Amino acid sequence: MMIMAPIWGSLADQYGRKPMLLRAMFGGAVILLLQGLVTDPKQLLILRTIQGMLTGTVGAATVLVASVSPEEERGYSLGLLQMSIFLGNSLGPLFGGFISDNFGHRWNFFATSLLLLLGGLIVSVFATDDFTPPAERKPFTQSLIPDFSPLRGENSKALWTLLAIVAADQVAGSITSPFLPLFIKTISGASARLASDTGLVIAAGAVSSSLAAVLIGKISYHLGYRRTLVFCMGGAALFTLPQAFASSVGQLLFFRLMSSFFIGGTMPSVNALIAVKTPREKQGSMYGLRSSVASAGGALGPAIGSALAIGFGYSSVFIATGTVLAVAGIAVPLFVRMREKEASYTNLL
Repeated sequence: MMIMAPIWGSLADQYGRKPMLLRAMFGGAVILLLQGLVTDPKQLLILRTIQGMLTGTVGAATVLVASVSPEEERGYSLGLLQMSIFLGNSLGPLFGGFISDNFGHRWNFFATSLLLLLGGLIVSVFATDDFTPPAERKPFTQSLIPDFSPLRGENSKALWTLLAIVAADQVAGSITSPFLPLFIKTISGASARLASDTGLVIAAGAVSSSLAAVLIGKISYHLGYRRTLVFCMGGAALFTLPQAFASSVGQLLFFRLMSSFFIGGTMPSVNALIAVKTPREKQGSMYGLRSSVASAGGALGPAIGSALAIGFGYSSVFIATGTVLAVAGIAVPLFVRMREKEASYTNLL
């Protein structure tokens, strides 16, 4: 998925955003259905690889939402999308566990296939795409090559900074996953509630991020996307650092709620700023690259967290994460500049 996301984004710039979202959803429905029928781990490995190559609904949906949303509603629309992602990631394991326990593991694949099929039908009927094909459409083979020229243009510093923030955000969201139960065990001292306490901390953080995505996304246009992003990165760093010194589950829960809230509020502003800083006809490639960076950050986070926890103790992970978030927040006003006409209606510095 990390490799293919920019390629699909490039095709979206040439052939439209809605077709790419339908490709991801209907293609995913077929692949997940086939995964439910496998009889050998090698078959599953092949299908999972094809799934990563063919799907990518989040990236495709982000491009479509960003392209069809009015400027003043872009942050709110992307916030709603981000809220849906957080809620889906939270509720998916819950329903998946219920299905596995009551009907067997294979039915999870069939249920997911059905959800993607229904989602694709909803998009095909109700979603609109005001895509205008380029005057000179590239040959299909050339369309497979993503256009990253904005990374070399006048907004290159801003775009590189925004991509770095995407990576930092994904690392921050996933870095504690390998050792969080162990950390909770050290501060609670009661193993009987370890699973429920861990589930509570994770679920509460996901709900907090979901609410933040839509609430902060709603006001980000009026406050200014850049100012909102700086505020959220600073708040995330401020409430991540104290988690290293939490001495009870209650304290950890409070700080996780607050840090998750600010982390959840970053992505609508980041996605909106990418749209502002990228020409409309090249946004598919840039959002594809953004998806690749997010995938890489999500994969690296647990590995980095495990290495830090083993080498320096659990507290070091929170300190390192807070520091990264703070540095990323400081980089925003230094490298993400807004044109004067943008600053006039968003009241930015």
